[in-house]
Amino acid sequence: MRKALLFITIMHSVATYAQTVAPDTISVRQLDEVVVKGEKPQVRGEDGVMVVDLPGIVKDKPVNNILEALSYLPGVTNDNGMIGLTGASNVTVILNGEPTDMPLQNLYQLLYTTPVDRLKNVEIMYSAPAKYHVNGAVINVVLKTPTPLDGLQGQVRAGYNQTHYGSYGGVLAATYAIKDWTFDLNYGLTRNKSWNREETWSNHLYDGRRTMIEDDMRRIGRNWSNTIFASASWKTLRLTYNGQIISDSKSRALSSGTLGDYTNAYNMLSPVGYHNVALRYTAPFGMTVGGDYTRYSENRSQSLFKGAEYLLGSENRQKINRWHLYIDQQHQLGNWQLNYGAEYQHSTDRSSQHYGIVDMADNTDFDDTLNEDVASFYVGTQRSFDRGLSFNASAKAEYYHNKYQHNWNFIPQFGATYYKTPKSIFQLNLSTRRVYPSYWELHGGTSHINDYSTIIGNPELQPYIQYDAQFNYILQQKYVATLYFQYGDKSTVQLPYQSPDALNLIYQTINMNFERVFGLNLYAPFGVGYIWNATATANVMNRRAKANHFHDISFDNSKWIFYGSLSNSFKFSQNSPVSLSVDFSYISPSLQGIADLSAIWKIDAGIKWQFGKSRCCELDLKADDIFNRWSPTMTIRHAGQDYRMKVRDMLRNLKLTFIWRFNGFKPQSPDIDTSRFGTGK
Repeated sequence: MRKALLFITIMHSVATYAQTVAPDTISVRQLDEVVVKGEKPQVRGEDGVMVVDLPGIVKDKPVNNILEALSYLPGVTNDNGMIGLTGASNVTVILNGEPTDMPLQNLYQLLYTTPVDRLKNVEIMYSAPAKYHVNGAVINVVLKTPTPLDGLQGQVRAGYNQTHYGSYGGVLAATYAIKDWTFDLNYGLTRNKSWNREETWSNHLYDGRRTMIEDDMRRIGRNWSNTIFASASWKTLRLTYNGQIISDSKSRALSSGTLGDYTNAYNMLSPVGYHNVALRYTAPFGMTVGGDYTRYSENRSQSLFKGAEYLLGSENRQKINRWHLYIDQQHQLGNWQLNYGAEYQHSTDRSSQHYGIVDMADNTDFDDTLNEDVASFYVGTQRSFDRGLSFNASAKAEYYHNKYQHNWNFIPQFGATYYKTPKSIFQLNLSTRRVYPSYWELHGGTSHINDYSTIIGNPELQPYIQYDAQFNYILQQKYVATLYFQYGDKSTVQLPYQSPDALNLIYQTINMNFERVFGLNLYAPFGVGYIWNATATANVMNRRAKANHFHDISFDNSKWIFYGSLSNSFKFSQNSPVSLSVDFSYISPSLQGIADLSAIWKIDAGIKWQFGKSRCCELDLKADDIFNRWSPTMTIRHAGQDYRMKVRDMLRNLKLTFIWRFNGFKPQSPDIDTSRFGTGK
């Protein structure tokens, strides 16, 4: 838990850019003795939107699904499956411009099972118009639409991933069109086995003296994951089902140190189930009506042992039912586009925590129902001028209500593009969004790591408002410079805190005063013909986090941070079926709230081989974090706090993937957001 939160926050803190290769080239056209060559634009700007030719960028990369391909977008980072966008505090991935209520984990699974060859292009919106029903930055994955002439197309993929333990799985993806009907099916089955390690040194000040508490913890987990995505469309009516079922899920945390040997066993008493059904209809007069229903269920037990002694046991349950409805209307008034609409979401979260042994004051049971309502309406406009200026703007009023609070939010958005020629493009984006805590944290439950460390919920946790601004300059439709500013008013953080009242280490998410980031990111592709294509990224930023009440202390932490990367791909000939890639990444010392993080670096390498009739088969071999240096050390030394954690994760891995495409099908990948679901964080 601590490792996952820490590592995800590092990546979003540094807001790194993912690497991308140099531009693709348009097919050569021969006219007798004349050969005409052209360079296909890699990045285009329109209406405040950055349109990227991602299929051309990853053509020679050892990637086979959309989730992996997103790493090579300008400004995008994919850290172990978590997508981030430089200059944006948060980014939402959507498909074909349609809103989705899928949890992040499910959406990522969908993108992972979708072949990259089904990708048409990708749109990056630093400030998404309100008509997308998403606040803040958006990556819109635009897929190719099958036609009846294509027949049945598909792909079968099988892969093996070796980290500390081996994981394996397979994916079937298919699409079919007949007359006015189109059908899509993605099914993935994966056997996962994970391992990570944390070493901690807590020099705890209590009762006038310090006690050094050392701990060495290894976490081992396993599960079977079934992911299903199916859709049927008739003209402009679309029905979609997305589901994920996780079974045989077990994990253990084994720790040894100053306080003795502990075993923390977590078991899912029933399969974790996520089910989402969505219906969307677009009328010929510009109206779109849609809605979806989501059901999520989890039942997890925890058993804590010290040696052979049973200390405590608990059972955590969570059942969520969520309805979401929206209606949008669009009018074309001359050169102006007017759009407006409304949406409503209601969720019911029934969660409980019951202890088998209650021997401490903080081991209190709860059985609670949390109802949440979010309603909003918006109005927006869009316009393109002949002199090269285009913009989109919208304003949304949102009402939020649960039993702890209710408030109105005003959410404006603006995006503009200007250019005299496509070789020099300027973009400005402004956006705001409200960030809500996870359902489980609001119940105030407690989870014990051992006798010393606990994770505590926070019913008083408040949503916070995030403000983002970005200024992009796109040169020659491939070089991108991004100047950005982010400000989170009352943003949240979860970090260890040494209690002054007892030998107890507390993890609890709290609201800070603010978190502010500003920086400059530079992205430049280059190369030598077809032989060598490379992309260099440099990101310099200043990060500041301030809290007057971090438990009973305060902090004001700031630091300049640098991120750099170089992505390379090589081919032996223009039509070579084999391509190689080598990527380098580095992050200087950074921070997370009150904590300081050490520098990290990594080297990735891969080889891609296409063979068979019309190159219908593909074999990819990829090694990530070869030297196992992409895990940080966290240090807290402030106001009497003295704590250090060394993360020894196994991000180093070797992945082998085989792909067979039938009838010309090409791969693509899915994305899911479970940030607010789950009984363990």
